[in-house]
Amino acid sequence: MRFLFKTDYNQDIRIAKHSGYYWSYGVLLLLVLAAPLLLDSYYIGQMTQLYIVAIAGLGLMLLAGYTGLVSLGHAAFFGIGAYTEAVLTGAGLQLPFMEEPLVFSFVVAMPLAAIFAGIAGVVIGIPVLRLTGIYLAIATFAFAIVIEEVMSRWESVTNGYTGLLVDSIYIGDIDFSSGEPFYFLCLGLLILVILFSINLLRSPTGRAMMAIRDSEISAQSMGVNLARVKTTAFGISAGITGLAGALFAHKLGFLSPESFTVLQSLEFLVLVVVGGIGSIHGAIFGAMFVLALPQALAIAKDYVPPEIGEMPGIEPFIFGLILVLVIIFEPYGIYGRWLKVKHYFQMFPIYKKATFKRQKAYMKSERLK
Repeated sequence: MRFLFKTDYNQDIRIAKHSGYYWSYGVLLLLVLAAPLLLDSYYIGQMTQLYIVAIAGLGLMLLAGYTGLVSLGHAAFFGIGAYTEAVLTGAGLQLPFMEEPLVFSFVVAMPLAAIFAGIAGVVIGIPVLRLTGIYLAIATFAFAIVIEEVMSRWESVTNGYTGLLVDSIYIGDIDFSSGEPFYFLCLGLLILVILFSINLLRSPTGRAMMAIRDSEISAQSMGVNLARVKTTAFGISAGITGLAGALFAHKLGFLSPESFTVLQSLEFLVLVVVGGIGSIHGAIFGAMFVLALPQALAIAKDYVPPEIGEMPGIEPFIFGLILVLVIIFEPYGIYGRWLKVKHYFQMFPIYKKATFKRQKAYMKSERLK
């Protein structure tokens, strides 16, 4: 059994709770770095897609899991980042005082894509500050529909449903748009986003976000500026999701409004809830689940009657069903289940089954809502 004795306030905000974290995550880092040497190109492509989806999941996790604001419009921020990256590295930005469009390197275009998506997050965050729960979800859902229409109608920039080709990105003679270089690019950005998220949550802003999630009334009584923190959370969440969209543009190589529908927003929400809401690990586990589920459904179609396997809309139905079942039976998701398993072995043989029993008592401040 492992017991942590806290003798210093700084122990609560350390990145690693104990020394075991260093060697376990160190081994994991070595494995993912060595993956291109051990796996063929198909699995490397799948792992690259996993890193991109995990970055988007981390963006939504900061908003939904740590601030308590549910969003059904993150596919819009994902699309904004993707189209911004494609335009800036391809046709370029046409400014009124310049004859030729300004084309950017991906080193500049990717941060700009994240910034533009973050600005969009602030724009949608300001008018919905007073909304919570289902009303906030409806507002972000409407925003996603509006952005999807803009992508399809603004043909001078996005080419509409004709689609937009995404140029390859080079540093010298190395193509960073595919293969091993792109794999390491996505892995590096994922690690940076994880470290940024950890440090954000250790900061006063991150603690204010979690205070709002737990109780807005209590947070406000402690001096937390709800409007500022919520707007900041929307901007950071949208910016990280936009960065993932920029990577996704190069992964896909061709953009169309059909790639950024409300169904993708639902997938992001399933990622957060099934992976384990309120945990960075949950975003990684959720990304694994979201990528593995379509593959599992494709295999399952060979073993079910054609009337069921070829039914239109079966995939969104499965996503929704799993979301409901996880909320009912495992509200802390895959990561929550892993914590229970780990705790069982740590406490064995004196583990108590009621350790994780859900409590029905609420704070008095919550009863005022």
